[in-house]
Amino acid sequence: RVVGGSEARSHSWPSQISLQYYSGGSWHHTCGGSLIQRNWVMTAAHCVDRTMTFRVVAGEHNLSTNEGSEQVLGVSKIIVHPYWNSNNVAAGYDIALLRLSSSATLNSYVQLAVLPQAGTVLPNNYPCYITGWGLTPNGQLSNVLLQAYLPVVDYQICSSSSYWGNTVKQTMVCAGGDGVRSGCQGDSGGPLHCAVNGQYQVHGVTSFVSGNGCNVQRKPTVFTRVSAYTSWISSVSGGF
Repeated sequence: RVVGGSEARSHSWPSQISLQYYSGGSWHHTCGGSLIQRNWVMTAAHCVDRTMTFRVVAGEHNLSTNEGSEQVLGVSKIIVHPYWNSNNVAAGYDIALLRLSSSATLNSYVQLAVLPQAGTVLPNNYPCYITGWGLTPNGQLSNVLLQAYLPVVDYQICSSSSYWGNTVKQTMVCAGGDGVRSGCQGDSGGPLHCAVNGQYQVHGVTSFVSGNGCNVQRKPTVFTRVSAYTSWISSVSGGF
């Protein structure tokens, strides 16, 4: 996934989930997501805006083996942000909440994500990590959860003409863009983790990368900025 990333220590990101769809008699990983309540998952709108049967797997590390820590949870309701427009990802609002048909059991493998305070904007070069099972340089999904260090690129830089220009909005977070490490397809919907006051918080939901490739210089990975949507998240999921 995470291009230029390395394998994460097993279960070191316990709020990360695998969003999977059913096709041809089996389940396939399509996106990441974050467990924000025992029965709610936060992901990207573009991951769920087509009609499919989805499930969530929490406590996952290696997609290809049963490690005994997984919890498979059905999805009973998909709530996409009302302003999301699948024909205009650059408008923003690439966020969705999934209500689960049963509640996850919290343990050392499965934990709730901590969300940032409303309105929090991290400064340029703030250290963060992206995690996911997305496409690796050989074009395959990774079996194991990968992570990569992606420092924040602030809005002023990210929206400049040599970066993303007006494609990027203030409701987004940019990170990376060194031409080596980035997110990629299959990481979508997954988290950007940033430590604030000694605690990792999920500040971004992976939204898009450059059409020219996943790790293009001056085209950082773009995330939905979670702190711009905290009141919507609260109103839908009934608080954190």
